[in-house]
Amino acid sequence: MSCIWSQIAVKDESYLVQKLAVTALWELANPLAVPALLEVLASPDPEIREEAKSALGELVSLDHLLLLLDFLLKDDVNLQLNILFLLRKIHDVQSLPYILPFFTSSYPELREAAITTLRYLNQVERCEPALALLNDPEPIVRRATALTLGHLQDDSIVLDLIQALLTDPDWEVRRNAAKSLTLQADKRSLDALEKALSDLHWQVRKFTLQALGKIPDPRLLPNLIKLLSDEVSDVRKEAAITLGILGNLHAINALQQALDDPDRDVVIYAQRAIEKIKAGIEKTI
Repeated sequence: MSCIWSQIAVKDESYLVQKLAVTALWELANPLAVPALLEVLASPDPEIREEAKSALGELVSLDHLLLLLDFLLKDDVNLQLNILFLLRKIHDVQSLPYILPFFTSSYPELREAAITTLRYLNQVERCEPALALLNDPEPIVRRATALTLGHLQDDSIVLDLIQALLTDPDWEVRRNAAKSLTLQADKRSLDALEKALSDLHWQVRKFTLQALGKIPDPRLLPNLIKLLSDEVSDVRKEAAITLGILGNLHAINALQQALDDPDRDVVIYAQRAIEKIKAGIEKTI
């Protein structure tokens, strides 16, 4: 099937014919098919939309940016969701003014898609409207926002992430806030991260440990040693890694006890931490 006939077939009344046409256009890998495939993103059939999105994910380039932005202005939720996804493939900051209006969309899925797309844009260091989405009523939006903020450079971001880490009722938001605080590596977050070590959800404790590994502080020692006995092996492993980064001689006894841990990874990282601490001490002698 030629590219021209496939472009005609994507408008056929039969969903089966449409899907076959989209697949054919994908296999032809011709950028000239991009406009026709973009139209298909508004199809009422989810399988056809997904097929077209996959094809476009391989075909779109910076040359198609203005075309994508034109389609983004069309009033169709499915189309807009897929265009926001495709803009992540291009990374161009020119998309920002077109993305910002979706931060206040009445559709939470569009708010979530927009804040996620922001994360992929080059040269964006500040975006004040994004901060408000940390208080969005929908957890999926707050989760995406907590991840995105870690990639920005703004003094106020750390304070907002701290608030999310300590108070958000959704554990995934708290976990993502810890991930972003790892990227920020800001000592202002030390007190909050120390409190988050006792979070009820193990993933929050795990990623809090990773964040603390970026800003090690001697006062963390008792809490880190305590987490070597956490009920979740991933947390015990991260505690061993962070103790190795801390490099405190007083951690060696607890790490040696961790060599009897039933989880092999914990044993490996405890041994590495011991070796790292001893090597650090030898350098100072």
